[in-house]
Amino acid sequence: MITMIAFYLFAAILIASAAMVVSARNPVHSVLFLILAFFNAAGLFLLNGAEFLAMILVIVYVGAVAVLFLFVVMMLDVNFVELREGIQRYAPIGAVVGLILFAELLMVVGVWHFSPAISTLRVALTPMAEQNTAALGDLLYTHYILLFQIAGLVLLVAMIGAIVLTLRERTLSRHQVIARQIARSPDDTLELVSVALNAGIPAASFRRPLADPLAEQPQEHDDRHPHIVSGAAHHEERH
Repeated sequence: MITMIAFYLFAAILIASAAMVVSARNPVHSVLFLILAFFNAAGLFLLNGAEFLAMILVIVYVGAVAVLFLFVVMMLDVNFVELREGIQRYAPIGAVVGLILFAELLMVVGVWHFSPAISTLRVALTPMAEQNTAALGDLLYTHYILLFQIAGLVLLVAMIGAIVLTLRERTLSRHQVIARQIARSPDDTLELVSVALNAGIPAASFRRPLADPLAEQPQEHDDRHPHIVSGAAHHEERH
């Protein structure tokens, strides 16, 4: 009874969060609803005895993929108002594609039937010598190893394509040249200056002189301390 209540609870939250993923106006909210959907799907996996898939769903999809989606959506700063301006032009095409997908789903559901031996499979004993994770690994890497490698190759091609499309050569950026840094001598970087007492260092001795902060800031007369202003003016007259 408790298992049935938990199943319907997880399923209801999963369907509601999945609907909010595609209907939320804010993309950040859509990603947060997606994370909620992943958690509820992991709960359904746990109820069905697939604890390995539940942990993978939480660790990989929630901990990496969904968080990456959230960071990308928040950092791109896409103007979604401009993207929605042309939605009326593409609405007929979207409606046609949606009808095709809906017809395909009806065709799949129409030919769906349960196996006559499903009642015996529900009461079949699971092998005690092999755990669920080991059985899944044996099935995946033994019987479906070719399909697994093809899926990895598709992901590799997608990653290389994303890198090629987003890579931009920046000619104005400065790059570190290791050979020039190693070839530099102390004579090129250090300069010893003999400064007399109370003489100061002239501005020509600095390779990168700093701006005078007194010249940038406007002078304000202060009746309480007139000697400060006069001293600053006298300092500017000397220079």
